[in-house]
Parts: sequence; C-alpha cells; structure tokens
Amino acid sequence: MQAEAVTWSQKVAGRRQCRPLQGAAPMAVFEAIEAETLLPLPPTPFVLTRWSTAVVGPDIHIKVGRTLYSVPWKLIGRRVDVRSTATMVRGFLDGDLVKTHVALEQGKHTDRSDYPPEKIAFQMRTPIWCRTQASEVGDACRTVVDQLLEVNALYRLRAAQGILGLKKKYGDTRLEAACARAITVGDPSYRTIKGILIAGTETDPQPESSGDAGAAAFLHGPKRLFASVAPSETADELHDDRVHGEVEGSI
Repeated sequence: MQAEAVTWSQKVAGRRQCRPLQGAAPMAVFEAIEAETLLPLPPTPFVLTRWSTAVVGPDIHIKVGRTLYSVPWKLIGRRVDVRSTATMVRGFLDGDLVKTHVALEQGKHTDRSDYPPEKIAFQMRTPIWCRTQASEVGDACRTVVDQLLEVNALYRLRAAQGILGLKKKYGDTRLEAACARAITVGDPSYRTIKGILIAGTETDPQPESSGDAGAAAFLHGPKRLFASVAPSETADELHDDRVHGEVEGSI
C-alpha cells in the first residue's frame, strides 16, 4: 500500500494540472520550490505517546493506567502531566520533568528517594543498625533486640525500630531499665516496654517471692507430719483420714 501510494502521488496525482496552482502540476511545483525546504528525517523513529494527567496522592504515588508510580513527596496534592510510552513513563510539572520510571503493565513502582527524609531514614534502619543502637543503650536493650531479630528479622524489624525509637522520648537510662524489667517479667515486647515507660514502673522493686514455690499446704498438723501409720490405728481413725483426704482433694 505504501509503495503504491508513492507511485500514485508521483505519476498520477502529481502530474495532473491543478487549478489552485494556476494549472501547474503538483509534482513540478514540489521539485522546483518545496523539495529544498524539507528537513531530514529524525535520527530516531517516531514513538507512539499517550499523554494524561494525574494527582499525586498522600502516599506519593500517581496512577497511570493500572500501575502506581512514585513522584517526589513535595508534589503531594499537585496535578502532574504524564507522558507514557511502551517503555518509559515520565511526569512533568509545569513543563519540567520531575520523575522518570520504567513502564510496567500493572503493579507498583516506588523509588525510596521520593519519600521525605525522615521516612527514608526510618526505612534505612536495618537489623545491623538496630543491634548497634541497642548496644549503645545497654545490655538489656541489646538482649531484647537480639531476641526480636533472631527469627524472621524483617518481619520483626519494625518492632525493634519502635523500641529504639522510645529512647528519643524517655532516654537511654529509662529504656534500659524498662527492657530489663520486661525481660524479668518474661515479656520483652515493644508493647510491654512502652507500657512500662508510660506507667513509670521501670525502677519499681521486683515483688518478693512467698518462699513456698507454690507447694500445697500440709493440713494434718505437726504431729501427723512425721508420724507413720501404725497397725494399732483404729478403723475410726482411718475413716477420719480418708474423709479428710477427700475434703482436701476437693479443695
């Protein structure tokens, strides 16, 4: 079709006499006047482009088709122009390029550098960073963080970060004491440590033990404690012991 269109334009339509050209043939006018003014073809082929607009959401992403792309956080709430091709997605604000992404069919593409500085710093707090910071607080804090990150470190990373974040408000000394108390009570979790700090009980003395270790009381009295059952015991005495044992067991 393209070859036939060129042939028709040059040998058929191009040789007809045209009234708007005062009877001259379009091909003759083109060769005499227009051919010299043509520019060369661009070095790269034409790329099909689609333009659209999108509003930057609170999560710093814009929606283009079925895909979410991040843009700098300072543009939250602003409307940007989006130029989409088969391979690239570019965002513009007032004609200035603000973001470039590799095109995806669907899903989410996030550049961490688009987040605010404090968000970037939070996400860069790796398990190694957490252990280092915990060691600076104290041995108890390091123990708590090590226990949290021992298994499923990435899943529990936010909890470890949260514990270390408490020192900004309560200080290293109180956080270390709260971690020590949480270990003592057997629940070294973020929620427990935070609750101890809020209540201010990290320095309270530990409850004293009763000393009996939870053993059942001996209710027969001191005389019966070291006595043995003698053959001379009467049937009534044995009956009383059995009844006493049944009552004690029911309690």
